[in-house]
Amino acid sequence: MKTIYICTDSVTGIFSAVYEAWKERRREGASGIAIRGSVEPQLFCEYREIPENESRAEAVMRMILTNLGRDVYHHIYYAALSRDDEKGEAILGTLLAARKLGQPRNIMEHLGNPAVEKVFELSRSVGNEAHLLTGFVRFRELENGILFADITPKNQVLPCLGAHFQERFPLENWMIRDKNRSMFVVHEAGKRWVLVQEEDPEGRMDEQLLHLSGQEEKMQALWREFCDTIAIKERLNPKCQRTHLPLRYRPDMTEFAG
Repeated sequence: MKTIYICTDSVTGIFSAVYEAWKERRREGASGIAIRGSVEPQLFCEYREIPENESRAEAVMRMILTNLGRDVYHHIYYAALSRDDEKGEAILGTLLAARKLGQPRNIMEHLGNPAVEKVFELSRSVGNEAHLLTGFVRFRELENGILFADITPKNQVLPCLGAHFQERFPLENWMIRDKNRSMFVVHEAGKRWVLVQEEDPEGRMDEQLLHLSGQEEKMQALWREFCDTIAIKERLNPKCQRTHLPLRYRPDMTEFAG
């Protein structure tokens, strides 16, 4: 009977489920991982709820880094941030396939394996979106001095952005909110970024985020005027523009506001 491990939609949750499947050393195809809330019942399957466990997730992380290398870990980590409901199954399948190889560090070269191919595609999708957002994020200064930005990504890219902007602005207090998931990446000046789940049922936080600093509205107006000034109307090419700046990113960008 196949065992399906049901986990939360997070890197910690998926790695915790991988730990359980790996510990039982089941053969390939005898176990699987499903994201809670997206499970479709199947015949002849046993379902187990796996809670998030930081120590077990860290054990899986160390195992991947030690045996498969940092490049493979990068692909698996990014795949775990994808919005695809089958990512857990693909990650587990990739790790089980690597276990059978004489050189497991080369697992990502075996794209003929459906699980490996899936992980590679998901990792590339997340990486591409995160890369675009490093250029499209627009911070605004709140009256308390914090830099704040909204994004509406398809994938869970906040960890990728947290690492990027911590390096860019190590001495600033800043926050980025994922409106699709009600999550924040928060950075306090001089410290490491952290992920925070939004808990604001009364919507008070949105009111606070509307209070901009004295210079912010002026700077936003100057930025929009600059973008309009450098534009050449005779060379306007909306189709080409959409190729470099997809429409779905524009509602959160200052130059397109209003």
